[in-house]
Amino acid sequence: MKIKMKKGINKSVYPDTDLVILAGGQARRMNGINKLLQKFDDQIQLIKIHQQLKSHVAQVWINSHRDDSIYQKMIPSIHCYQDDESGFLGPLMGMKSAWSHVQADYVLFVPCDVTYIPSKVILKLHQALAKNSLAEVAYVEINGEALYPFCLVKRSSLAILTEHLEQKQHSLKHCFADLHAQVARFKNHALFFHSINSMDELQQHQQLKFLH
Repeated sequence: MKIKMKKGINKSVYPDTDLVILAGGQARRMNGINKLLQKFDDQIQLIKIHQQLKSHVAQVWINSHRDDSIYQKMIPSIHCYQDDESGFLGPLMGMKSAWSHVQADYVLFVPCDVTYIPSKVILKLHQALAKNSLAEVAYVEINGEALYPFCLVKRSSLAILTEHLEQKQHSLKHCFADLHAQVARFKNHALFFHSINSMDELQQHQQLKFLH
């Protein structure tokens, strides 16, 4: 399947795709703050992710266990859902839970702490996915580093996602191997952190951005 760009239209030609922002974690290494409502750069993460991707997707969702009213006050069109099971079981549970809510057969998952969203990322993920008819996921790699939660997933992945969770196996890397994962590779030589996982990383990220 060859995926082309529409002439004169900014939106790519690919199947209807929903966006899910993964914000269901505890952020233990960041003192429990809601990373989606923080400013890593000059914009709140939710606003940054929404603005960069909203015109390329059918619907925008947040997978979160808190602050739904804040999200919806900031962006009235946004939808929210919680994990199917409580206990903070990681992004794999957030992905599995999505299929009870989204209408599209493809979902772009984006971690709430991402610092850089490559241009044409959805198109390139769809192109990567189309290279292998067995593939049910394609993930982003930036500067040679895999960012597994930043991925495009087919609805047909649900059985394997469920199987891994039932086996108490929460590794995206291991699950994606069973889904015949493809990779979309990007470079950004100005990038220091592709995601922020601690207060120390946030401080370093902000200092390096300022210096750069």
